Amino acid sequence: MQSQNQPTPVPGAASSGAPVPSSVGAVPPGAVTAGVADGTFATPDRIRRAPKVLLHDHLDGGLRPATIVELARDAGYTELPETDPERLGVWFREAADSGSLPRYLETFAHTCAVMQTREALFRVAAECAEDLAADGVVYAEIRYAPEQHLDGGLTLEQVVEAVNDGFREGERRALAAGHRIRVGALLTAMRHAARSLEIAELANRYRDLGVVGFDIAGAEAGFPPTRHLDAFEYLKRENNHFTIHAGEAFGLPSIWQALQWCGADRLGHGVRLIDDIQVAEDGTVKLGRLAAYVRDKRVPLELCPTSNLQTGAAPSYAEHPIGLLRRLHFRVTVNTDNRLMSGTSMSREFGHLVDTFGYTLDDMQWFTVNAMKSAFIPFDERLAMINDVIKPGYAELKAEWLFRQAAAGTGVASGSEAPRG
Repeated sequence: MQSQNQPTPVPGAASSGAPVPSSVGAVPPGAVTAGVADGTFATPDRIRRAPKVLLHDHLDGGLRPATIVELARDAGYTELPETDPERLGVWFREAADSGSLPRYLETFAHTCAVMQTREALFRVAAECAEDLAADGVVYAEIRYAPEQHLDGGLTLEQVVEAVNDGFREGERRALAAGHRIRVGALLTAMRHAARSLEIAELANRYRDLGVVGFDIAGAEAGFPPTRHLDAFEYLKRENNHFTIHAGEAFGLPSIWQALQWCGADRLGHGVRLIDDIQVAEDGTVKLGRLAAYVRDKRVPLELCPTSNLQTGAAPSYAEHPIGLLRRLHFRVTVNTDNRLMSGTSMSREFGHLVDTFGYTLDDMQWFTVNAMKSAFIPFDERLAMINDVIKPGYAELKAEWLFRQAAAGTGVASGSEAPRG
């Protein structure tokens, strides 16, 4: 019998499902041109203004460089590699561009070091909500590990309350600036530590006070999710939600354990699921049993394209699995992971996908609805966000484009007649 601390072979991983034509769900030739004609062409301005939903973003990976400098000064922290905000931002991006997940994770030592007081946590959380709202994000689930913010003497409860209060303040500031956003917190346990059950219980206590779920994060190799089964079993007994970082730096066994041993509602990244999908020279696609299960069960994938390139999980945007997974109708979502380290935003992530795959506003809406369907808030609230915020937002963008074209004399399709009467 294998130890649960070792990667477990994935039953049926080598087998295949029925062939699926590679053209299924693909963007057809000329889709971008068609998008221009019907108002769905995704320009940078439309991408920014389109309503977006973010499920995978780390609080300690999204600080403003200027805020880090100021908080470090206030805390007497002298280990920053740069004290000029612009140069510091460049340093974070270059450090994260190493292609190594362990090296990527080292950058968090500096951000966590300046997030050890209530005031710092409140400020970072408020600015996070403001920045996302200004980028068109209408709903976000932001994750952080309370256990990493105790060096200044705070309790776990004080950390959670400071962050929750900061999110509420950020929502108010965003509304005053003309933006609407709702932010929920995901409490993360570090997979190399031994506090996951404690953090899961903490998440459950605050589930009606701004915390929407639980997560585990950190280096996957050597720290399989099955080390934390007691936390996941507890959350399932409490009917609570959780996602698991799996299939980012490690392969199919990590994904299989997260789903079949732990019962994850969503997969954080899950990009290595591509290893269970075979594409033949003739373009047909065969799904292994794990990939077929993920698609059949509509398991949400929290994909983070730019971050995946930085950590070596994908070689380029063009070769990122998101293109194939979207074509095959997996429950794919688009996310930022760590906005500071990746120098990114939701608008930039979608911009890369538009440039690479020719996606239109319709594709953006598809990704966004996927994310909202997968959020850890009640069903009626998810449905209202989709029907009352997301779909009307995209419809408005398309109608806006059509009215501008009509004013320019190109709004009536060729061969059609103007209304009479």
